[in-house]
Amino acid sequence: MVCRCAARRPAFRDPARTPAPTYAKAPVVSSLRPRFRPLGSIALLCAAALLLLAMASARPASAEPLKIIAFGDSLSAGFQLPADAAFPAQLEARLKNDGYDASVVNASVSGDTTRGGVSRLSYALRDGGDLMILELGANDMLLGFDPATTRENLEKIVFAAKERGLDVLLAGMLASANFGEEQKKAFDAIFPELAARRGLPLYPFFLAGVVGEKGMTLPDGLHPSRAGVARIVEGVAPLVEKSLDSQRSRRSGAAQR
Repeated sequence: MVCRCAARRPAFRDPARTPAPTYAKAPVVSSLRPRFRPLGSIALLCAAALLLLAMASARPASAEPLKIIAFGDSLSAGFQLPADAAFPAQLEARLKNDGYDASVVNASVSGDTTRGGVSRLSYALRDGGDLMILELGANDMLLGFDPATTRENLEKIVFAAKERGLDVLLAGMLASANFGEEQKKAFDAIFPELAARRGLPLYPFFLAGVVGEKGMTLPDGLHPSRAGVARIVEGVAPLVEKSLDSQRSRRSGAAQR
């Protein structure tokens, strides 16, 4: 009888011939040191835009155009003239030709008086400026206003403009002899006295070289023609440029502080 227990006995294995077990390899942990990748084209454009923005915001104030406000009546508003022939436009063209980066705002109103100028001054100065050319008073004279009233109103305009940081160039006017010697003397004295008291540059007579000169006025004999405005600009421009030079010097000094 054969014993079946021997058949159930596990076969003997030689350890030398048994293959070693294999194990799955653990994932290699990447280095903790950060990796820097070169910026893409979009990132470079964004960086460049930010740099330009920073440079623009850091621009000194002197890089901005100087702003001149022509504050007057029909004589500087350009009565019956195309816009490019009016005093503000011709003055701006002259300044640019002379190398000044400046704009001239036409804040003049035909028929205006010094009283009207006082009432609309806040609106005219709402956006600020650097220099005001104050040309008012002719209609006061024609309407027979008391010279003391004209003087008082001009004082108010000058004071308000300076309070807002603007320099003022005063354009003078002369009265017609038709109003009598006493009235003419009182009116003519307004502008040089005001300029001396407030330390303002003065262009003594805005219509110098225009009134009574052939081709320099419109048919009414009073308002300047295109050629008349050119003559006014020729006379007043040196005073304007001197004032702008002072403005630029102050801006440059402020930028360096």
